[in-house]
Order: sequence, then structure tokens, then C-alpha cells
Amino acid sequence: MFSYYLDLALRSFRRNKVLTALMVLAIALGIGASMTTLTVFHVLSGDPLPGKSQTLFYPQLDPGGKGGHVPGEEPDEQLTRFDAEALQADAKGDRQAIMAGGNVSVEPQRDGLKPFNADARYTTGDFFPMFDVPFAYGNGWTAAQDQARDRVAVISKALNDKLFEGGNSVGQTIRLEQTSFRVIGVVDDWRLTPRFYDLNTSRFGDLEQVFLPFWTSRDLKLGHAGSMNCWGDSRETDEGQYGLNAPCTWLQYWVQLDSPAKAADYRRYLENYSDQQRAAGRFERPTNVRLRNVMQWLDFKGVVPNDVRLQTWLAFGFLLVCLVNTVGLLLAKFLRRSSEIGVRRALGASRRAIFAQCLVEAGTVGLAGGVLGLGLALLGLWAVRQQPASYAELARLDPLMLLTTFVLAIVASLLAGVLPAWRACQVTPAIQLKSQ
Repeated sequence: MFSYYLDLALRSFRRNKVLTALMVLAIALGIGASMTTLTVFHVLSGDPLPGKSQTLFYPQLDPGGKGGHVPGEEPDEQLTRFDAEALQADAKGDRQAIMAGGNVSVEPQRDGLKPFNADARYTTGDFFPMFDVPFAYGNGWTAAQDQARDRVAVISKALNDKLFEGGNSVGQTIRLEQTSFRVIGVVDDWRLTPRFYDLNTSRFGDLEQVFLPFWTSRDLKLGHAGSMNCWGDSRETDEGQYGLNAPCTWLQYWVQLDSPAKAADYRRYLENYSDQQRAAGRFERPTNVRLRNVMQWLDFKGVVPNDVRLQTWLAFGFLLVCLVNTVGLLLAKFLRRSSEIGVRRALGASRRAIFAQCLVEAGTVGLAGGVLGLGLALLGLWAVRQQPASYAELARLDPLMLLTTFVLAIVASLLAGVLPAWRACQVTPAIQLKSQ
């Protein structure tokens, strides 16, 4: 019966080309607008590490002074160097990593290339296995190399292509900030969306090009890129604001906890650590800690821009308006065929059959609208990619969103067709036959 109803729908389309075109266009415009914004929202709000994000946690402590303290407020979002190194030394997690953003000058040894700056990440060896970093060549450094302040580096695939023409550069020397480093690994194509491990820099930007051991970066006093919050005098420390005892928060710290029990234990550890530091005179505020996993951290930070959320709601509002118009057009189309429907009913067609026939026709309109809407969505996403926003280049239709486009179009058209189909199946055969 479905094929028969489909054949009737196609014949109806040919008889009412203008009305059919208006319905298809209405559905397409709504689908195009909603799928453009929904795709952007999907990209920005997705899980950056599916299957693992629930085991990665971001600890927060409250080491600030009493001045300006508000009970119950959120603790600082970053750690002091003292606290980060203390947590790292205690190693209460399955893995843990200190990190900070930076920027280094690169001095190419390849002819024709001039020195340039590159984004860097100063971190500890667990960074790579914690975040499932893929390697094209080599690997990351070890905890022993961390402690030894080795002059080793991991570079991105893009930088490897630029400096070493994409070959295996493990063992090669790279000059950074007038210092020689030995390349021990090349990261393969890898991009976390969003880049959750440091939301103080570009949230949706490209991967850093250079990764260096954290303590090596401090030995060399390499430049820091990111935010910093200080509340005391740091002039007495050897490295100023970056010194071990400086009252400044500027480091990110992530810990891997492979079970809920370990997460609960780690939170208690943070509370005990805070109590100890207050007893020692370092912390002046009451114990105030937080421990959020990746998705909780992204939600807390409001990573999805408010304008993207607003645009998504507006687009679905526009889709609703388009569906209301489609309801009117379908109602007009079905009721114009009252005599035809009356004859079918007189010949034995049930109301259920008429209802099904009308829904098939509405679904066919939705499918056609989905095809045209897909084209409009691709055009809309292309327009988004032309914007200067950091997330713009990520606006691309993946298989899930492609499937969602047609599902949404068909479901929307079927919903729009329920009322017109119900009205059509209420046609009284006797009245229609007498009017002939």
C-alpha cells in the first residue's frame, strides 16, 4: 500500500506544482536555518573525549588572601605553582599533569625559512596518555625526563611538515628561544573541540605547535601565555610571579581518576590538603574546593557562546513558523480534493487509509524539503566558516547531522500533516457524491 500511496502523492504533486513547490520551500527554509545553527551547536557542545571525559577531572583550590573574600564563591580557576607541584608530587590520581600555555620563537635550520613564533604548551609527561594524544612518530617524555629538566620537545604534525618536510624528525634538533631541543615525538592530526584543558587561551583554536617539559620551561624562563591572578607581593621570589612561592594562580592542573570511588577519595584529599595549608599559614580562607569532570567543567565555563544558543532557538522558532504555513497549505490542498476523497470513501476506503495516504504525501513533501534544506544548510555553514570567530572553521556537517537533517524534515512534515490528514479523513462521502 505504501507504494500505491507514494504514487498518488507524486501524481498530486504534478497536478498542483505551485502549491507543492511552496510547501517544499517552506520546509526547506526551516530545515536549512535550523540545521545550520544546530550543527554549530552540536560541534561546540560535543564531548571532546568520548568514553574518557568522565575520568578526567579539574581540581580547584582557594589559596587567596582574606581581602575580598565572599563565603561560598567559586575558588580560583587555576593553581599556584606551589600547589600544582605539591599535588603532582603526591600523585594521588591515576595520572596527573601540570600545564600552562606559552609562546616560543622558532629558529628554522632549513634554508628559506625565517624565524617565527609558535604556540607552546608547557606540561608534564602524563599529558599525552591522559588526553589520548596520537603520535605519527615517536612519543612523549617520561617522568624521569620531567625531573631531569631534559631539553626534549614534541612538535605538531604541521610544524614537522614545515621544518622537516613531513619526515620522521625524531632525534632531530630544533632551536627554540636560542636553545637546542631534541625532537622525541611528532603529534599526528589531533584537535580537541573544545580545547578543554586550557580555556584561558583559544577555546576552539588549533593545537599548540610545540610541547615542552614544564620544569624545563621554568629553568629557561620561557614566556607564559594565558591569564594570571596575584594577590600578594611576588618580588621576593626568584622568578617573580612565576616563582614557586609566588602568590599567583596561573597553572592548569588535570588529574585522571578511573572510578567514582577514586574521585570521591581525591576530593577528600583536596579538602585535607587545603586544611593543611591553612594550618601552615599559606591559605587564609576556609576550605573551598571543586572537582569537576570534563563535561561538568565545560558546562560551568559556558563554553558554547550565548549567541550560538540564541541563534539555535531563533532558528527552531523559524522552523515552527514554516511548519504552521505548511499546515495551512496542506489543509488547503487536501480539502480541495474532497470530492476525490469522497469517491474513494464510497468505494470502500477506510478513514485510516485516507489518513495514511495524506501522511505519506506530507512525508514525501518533507523528504523533498529535506533535500533542498540540506543544500541550504550547507550554504549556511559555508557562510559561518567565513566569519572571524575561532569556532567558524569547525562548522561542518558530519554523518550524524546529515541523518538528522532528513529525520527532522520528515518528522516535521508528518507533524504538519496530522491535522490536514485528520480533516481529510472526516470527509462525508454522501455529501461529496451529491455535489457532483
